[in-house]
Amino acid sequence: MAADSAPLPARRLIKEVLGRGDYAIIGEIVQPRSKVLDLGCGEGELLEWLMDHKQVTGAGVEISRERVQLAIARGVSVYQGDIDQGLADYPDQAFDYVILSQTLQQTLKPLKVLREMLRVGRRVIVAFPNFGHWRVRWAHLVSGRAPRTGLFPYEWYDSPNVHFLTIEDFETFCVEQNWVVERRYFLSGSHRVRSMPNLTAEVAVYLLRAKHP
Repeated sequence: MAADSAPLPARRLIKEVLGRGDYAIIGEIVQPRSKVLDLGCGEGELLEWLMDHKQVTGAGVEISRERVQLAIARGVSVYQGDIDQGLADYPDQAFDYVILSQTLQQTLKPLKVLREMLRVGRRVIVAFPNFGHWRVRWAHLVSGRAPRTGLFPYEWYDSPNVHFLTIEDFETFCVEQNWVVERRYFLSGSHRVRSMPNLTAEVAVYLLRAKHP
């Protein structure tokens, strides 16, 4: 499991894209003037940035009515929907990229969601927090309770996260589903992790595509 050798975005880009390392990587991956669908897009910050800086044609799906309204106020095309219910409104290969950033662990049916993403998108970008990070392991070991860290700050009873996956879990998952991993990035904060990512990376970003016969 080697990290992608492509260069990281410049520090300026990381700061521009709302201070989030996963957004900065996504901003580097997405090609100009492509068609993008952002699932769980929140208030549309990433889509707005991609539209302004990469001239993409963007659309978003968000479950929160309040966030949808804020996204629309930004000038972003977003509709309210539950991605766990599928993407039936979109035809096959309708987008160049379908993005799911920091939301996979909150879906009830991640396999269904990813399969739908790979149906409607030529490529899929998935970013998720790594539950195998050493701080999470340490917090669980020392406290004997559901771990609380900067990545997972919630109490067990009010956490939006329902699936706690690690980088190793996701790698195995991709192999089992016969998906092609085109790139993988491992981050600790805004810094690239090059060794033992399942232990040292806080966030993973993957670029996937379906394997065509």
